[in-house]
Amino acid sequence: MSASKSLKLVLVTGAAGKIGKYFAEHANKQKYKLRLMVHSIHESEKVDPLKPFGEIIEGELDKIETLDKACKDIHTIVHLAGDPDPSGTWDSLKKSNIDGLYNIFLAAKNAGVKRMVYASSIHAISGYPKDVQAKTNEPPNPGDLYGVTKCFGEALCRYMGEKEGVPSIAVRIGAFQEHASAQNKDSLNMMDAWLSQRDCVQLLERCIDAPEDLKFAIVHGLSRNTFNRMEIESTRQLLGYDPQDNFFEESEIFKKLSMTDELAEHSVEDDRQKSGLRDKSPEDKKKDKKK
Repeated sequence: MSASKSLKLVLVTGAAGKIGKYFAEHANKQKYKLRLMVHSIHESEKVDPLKPFGEIIEGELDKIETLDKACKDIHTIVHLAGDPDPSGTWDSLKKSNIDGLYNIFLAAKNAGVKRMVYASSIHAISGYPKDVQAKTNEPPNPGDLYGVTKCFGEALCRYMGEKEGVPSIAVRIGAFQEHASAQNKDSLNMMDAWLSQRDCVQLLERCIDAPEDLKFAIVHGLSRNTFNRMEIESTRQLLGYDPQDNFFEESEIFKKLSMTDELAEHSVEDDRQKSGLRDKSPEDKKKDKKK
């Protein structure tokens, strides 16, 4: 088998968007061959920068026949397309985030696609109070209609994965921003939700390469921030996700405070605390006798 034939063919919808462009440029070209779906091939300012990274195709989520062509021979779809407006009205959100998602899933099933990686959002749980850390196994709680459409997407992922033979992973993406944004003093509103660019690429690749017998999962897309609105330990364990970046180590404000060094663990593992055990173990006593 040639090297090109051994690559996974991955369709990236919404490839001209912020996440799509970065993923297209930085995805592992030794493992994946990309097909990049954009709204219009005639928007040269958006399309031309993508040309070095994959096959460019034009497609709309309301045109089934073009979606069928886009999904031909595809192994995995990374579905980033949709209306990203948290303040969007139902009419504007429904077309892309409800009907459009159904259409791409239908095309995926017809084409025998092996996995769907769906861009859900932190908005699927933003209805919880700010002091609550959301878990992947807890009920969603959207804070706006945009979040409602993402909850629908997660439910459709589960149905398609467990009942229709299209294994699916829903990624609740946080505040996807470059390092420079995290370093900006006005960016504190994303300190518990930051997802760095390189951590995002790693997570999407982990989803693409997830075990074939994984039919459905919800994972959390955040970096290893000192405080996180969504827990990421379940994502680490499920996919081997190993985020590299921490907002509190990037932010100029928190770097001055040395927060990651000063925070106590509140456990005996913290070097500043000692165990309260008074009696030595038999093993320790034996060691003392030998001294």
